[in-house]
Amino acid sequence: MLVTHGLTKVYDGRTVVDRVSFELQPGTVTAFLGPNGAGKSTTLRMICGLTEPDHGEARIAGRRFAEWPNPSYVAGVLLDAAAVHPGRTGRGYLRTSALVSGVPTRRVDEVLHQVGLADAAKRRIGKYSLGMRQRLGLAHALLTNPPMLILDEPINGLDPEGIRAIRQLLRDHAARGGTVLLSSHVLSEVDQTADRVLMIGHGRIVADGPLRDMLSSRRTRVRTTDLATLGNALQQAGIRVTQVGPDELSAEAETAKVSEIAFAAHVQVLGLSEEHENLEEIFFRLTSGGQG
Repeated sequence: MLVTHGLTKVYDGRTVVDRVSFELQPGTVTAFLGPNGAGKSTTLRMICGLTEPDHGEARIAGRRFAEWPNPSYVAGVLLDAAAVHPGRTGRGYLRTSALVSGVPTRRVDEVLHQVGLADAAKRRIGKYSLGMRQRLGLAHALLTNPPMLILDEPINGLDPEGIRAIRQLLRDHAARGGTVLLSSHVLSEVDQTADRVLMIGHGRIVADGPLRDMLSSRRTRVRTTDLATLGNALQQAGIRVTQVGPDELSAEAETAKVSEIAFAAHVQVLGLSEEHENLEEIFFRLTSGGQG
């Protein structure tokens, strides 16, 4: 559905997006994570044709987004919820968009209800809170009922009830065969929403995979009477190790593998346990210093 290949953008001699490639399939919610300045928004803008890449390309359903006769039918986009005239009403703004896109105006009230803005439809957008503007932007993205949604911080400013509602909306969209790509700083919410995680740091993809696999443990804490011997044996097997205590190592391998190596090295093991990382810990480990 969405394929990017080698997307690269350079500003003033600084590479802010560096050869970003990935592919998204229908029926999935993918979280696009990274520190501020890591290249998330620039990547999304290149996908949507708002920023021209210096190298590489992005295609949605086989074409560049801007090449589609009516791109809004291919992907609903929310990149900047503030980019709406404050003097318009929520309903008026969506009615104009519906007319431009060729959508029946009855669809306006459907999406307003869908995002929880029906009661505020006649209010001026300038009176909307940040969360209400986010809901309006999401309503606009949903207007044509597109197969794909590209959303930059869609839950920014929402209260817990609103976050829960949007989470369910996105999960339902994927369950119907749709594709969702969203950036978010709320890692605890990503935990409950996404099937897959893309992490970007220094403009490059530093992690890409199913969320459940990313959270599964591949690290082991091991206590031993002979740190030096066990450490050397693990390193010779290609396993990275870090000393975390006077008699304890952290090894980037599963417990069964560490136990096997310790036994072969004739090292006495005093304790062996899996290390579990949550998404926040993985995020900071992989994107540390990721301003870029």
